Amino acid sequence: MIFLKTNEEIELIRESSRLVGKTLAEVAKLIQPGVNTLTLDKRAEEFIRDNNAIPGFLGYSGFPNTLCISVNSQVVHGIPSNYELKEGDIVSVDCGVLKNGFFGDSAYTFAVGEISEEHKKLLRVTKESLYLGIKQAVDGKRVGDIGFAVQQHCESNNLSVVRELVGHGVGRNLHESPEVPNYGKRGQGPKLRKGMVIAIEPMVNLGTRQIIFERDGWTTHTKDHKYSAHFEHTIAVGATEADILSTFEYVEEVLGENVI
Repeated sequence: MIFLKTNEEIELIRESSRLVGKTLAEVAKLIQPGVNTLTLDKRAEEFIRDNNAIPGFLGYSGFPNTLCISVNSQVVHGIPSNYELKEGDIVSVDCGVLKNGFFGDSAYTFAVGEISEEHKKLLRVTKESLYLGIKQAVDGKRVGDIGFAVQQHCESNNLSVVRELVGHGVGRNLHESPEVPNYGKRGQGPKLRKGMVIAIEPMVNLGTRQIIFERDGWTTHTKDHKYSAHFEHTIAVGATEADILSTFEYVEEVLGENVI
């Protein structure tokens, strides 16, 4: 069942989603070679709790941490650890927050120091595909229009889109209907209606689209071990254009001239 949100509920989701953006910015301040991913996770939990909110992922279906941190060939759902970031790594940080009864959800993939031109392109095209998908999130279109836009942009740049993991509705629950794949056909799938709130989150691989689920029950990585990127916004479907409830502005203020 798809729940349409009132304007008041959308504003509460916006508050949660913007807190996610601020949390990702706190994490961005720490990302550099030599920092372990558990340090990033601890900072995120402190910041969320200091802002009178609850980490949305911690304990969700048994997930052990506040952030999903996925490095290099890890696609999503990586568990923070003692792994120390290295020059040339890319690291996807996915964060959820529960505040005032509503969730926010967003993700950003960071470069650690200098990365290759190939990996810069992966990050840039993945982020571009997110915004192309968001442009389709208007009343009367269909979920397939979002997936088609993401898939076409990525594949035209010789990148591949993960099929097994998808975006989703957001609201009182972290994951609600409908599912929002990053591939599809125009004019197909559930109809988009004003008041729907969804997370659009392209997961894009440099090589094959095939992924492997690791034994920890969470982490996924690319079958060919090539790098993968992930960007995510929580948005509200609008009458004429989508309303982006989460934000990268705080993150990109921190990154400054290093924004890719």
